[in-house]
Amino acid sequence: MKKIILFTVMALLVASCASSLKQLQRGNYDEAIKTAVKQLRVDPTDQEQIEVLDKAYLLANQQDHDRIKFLKEEGSPYNWDEIFERYSNLKDRQSLVSTVLPLQFGDKIIDYEYFDYDSEIIQAKRKAADYFWNHANELMKKGDKESYRQAYYEFQKAKEYAGNINNINQLIEDAHWKGISRVFVSFENKTQLNLPEQFKNDLMAFGVTDFNSEWIEFHTTNPSDNTYYDYFTIINLKKIEVSAEQVQQKDRMDSKEIEDGWEYVLDDKGNVVKDSQGNDIKVPKKRTISCTLIETHQYKAAKLEGDIELVQNKPRKVIKQVPVGAESVFEHISARAVGDINALSDESKELLKNTSVPFPNDVDLIIDGVETLKKSIREGLGDLRRLIN
Repeated sequence: MKKIILFTVMALLVASCASSLKQLQRGNYDEAIKTAVKQLRVDPTDQEQIEVLDKAYLLANQQDHDRIKFLKEEGSPYNWDEIFERYSNLKDRQSLVSTVLPLQFGDKIIDYEYFDYDSEIIQAKRKAADYFWNHANELMKKGDKESYRQAYYEFQKAKEYAGNINNINQLIEDAHWKGISRVFVSFENKTQLNLPEQFKNDLMAFGVTDFNSEWIEFHTTNPSDNTYYDYFTIINLKKIEVSAEQVQQKDRMDSKEIEDGWEYVLDDKGNVVKDSQGNDIKVPKKRTISCTLIETHQYKAAKLEGDIELVQNKPRKVIKQVPVGAESVFEHISARAVGDINALSDESKELLKNTSVPFPNDVDLIIDGVETLKKSIREGLGDLRRLIN
């Protein structure tokens, strides 16, 4: 049992070493450091892990310092966000490695010099906040959707760095409000039929809010007279066709041979044949029965056709139209029998349970097609939504 445990521990140590070394070789220095530190907390004398940690730590720090130097020399105020991140990385990395220091590597002691990065972090944080605050306000003056959206994110960054300054929550809310593209969805009946209000209400309940995102809102009702809409989506019902009521009949006959009593077996002379025990031999008497099944097929259909039109408000223009449509079908089969119903199959007997029913009126049949039309509208709106920005 002890051998098994020892083997498992050794396997984990080898895997851990291979993992940290592999991360180092790939240039993933921080991952190599994290893996090495984790293992050194278990075994502070692991020479391979110490070597990996030392190399990765020095390379990672050099990488950050070189990048900070370049960003400062470049002089762009935009760079302070990354400078802050780089200094934060240096501080966090130093804190992590300090948990296993000092380390004995061969005949030397590894114990890195401590650097206080707080003043650099505070300066970078303040300058990053100033940049995002000023740049976001400049973006707000441009007056276009993309600028408002970028300003929204930059005001949030300024708040992240500097807290609740200068009524920033209201500015974030304003930027978000102005950055949203609003789409008003309406329905127009362009047919000559006077459809009930129920039809429109059912049709418009197709789940328009499912298409909302962070920067796009769909409305079917106007929340305020002051709401400005960037796009209009019009669901046009252009054509309704209702077929005539069709009734077709077809007949089919089923036949079956059944037993109908019995009769004696006679020999050539007309005498009753007897079995070996002297008893009269009898056999079932059969006859054929038949029944005609008269099926009545009722059919009526309503076809609805139209399109969805996406209209940009400014400048006013039609961006795209996509067709939508649906079909509502009434079908009913009933049957009656003439003859002996025992001749019918089980399937035919089931049909006898159906009696003819009245045809639905045109409006009811049209309303029945709403659910199918809603699915078509959702597909069409999904197509158009990709064109909204």
